[in-house]
Amino acid sequence: MMREVPDIARPPQTLIDGLQGIGAATCAGELSRLGVSDPFIKGPIAWTPGRSIVGPALTLQFMPKREDLYGAGEYEDRERQLHRRVLYLTQPGDIVVVDARGDMASGVFGEMMLTYFMGKGGIGVVIDGCIRDYPHAQTLDLGYWLRGLTPNFHTQTNIVPFAANVPIACGDVLVMPGDIIVADDDGAVVVPIGLAPELTGKASEHAEWEEFTRMRLAQGGELRTYYPLSEEAWPEYEAWREAQEAKD
Repeated sequence: MMREVPDIARPPQTLIDGLQGIGAATCAGELSRLGVSDPFIKGPIAWTPGRSIVGPALTLQFMPKREDLYGAGEYEDRERQLHRRVLYLTQPGDIVVVDARGDMASGVFGEMMLTYFMGKGGIGVVIDGCIRDYPHAQTLDLGYWLRGLTPNFHTQTNIVPFAANVPIACGDVLVMPGDIIVADDDGAVVVPIGLAPELTGKASEHAEWEEFTRMRLAQGGELRTYYPLSEEAWPEYEAWREAQEAKD
């Protein structure tokens, strides 16, 4: 019997907007202060330099291949293939996060799947594994965080899609369906929904004083004074912030 793939509960757009431009590094640092010590998805790296995305996670879990349970070829029994069915649920702004077990021999998605995902409004994929058809995939308007590339299709060698929109362990980090992903050139970070509102406020404040700090350090300011902001530098920062608000 074919299992239904549940949709995810997407966070309010205000939370997504609040994390835009904050950056993975700031999110990771602030999450550690909120009690999540390591939200960084280890393994996948940025294959689209300069791309930064924020969005909810559609999740896909692969398991080791066992031919008696899953012997289908690339195009056989299409609706059984969960890597296709999770994409059917794509809404604008979604990100697909895949636990592919760090496998370097199977291409989770190829050009056609990724083209479909983009056409539905998807913005990026984070895969603890590989994609294929990269010469074509790199021309799509998507962000890629991957371990690597392969010419093989998804079930050709060692792994098979096993579950979709369930909790997964991607790069040794727990990802719940609908968690917010923040990904840029530093990598991909998982933002738990329950912490997203508090994180948004703290990360925005952090990013703002870092802008001031970056300016002062570039002007030759003392590291011990400006990073992190010392008590003596805080009034200077407040005056700068008020001046910036007045300009706006």
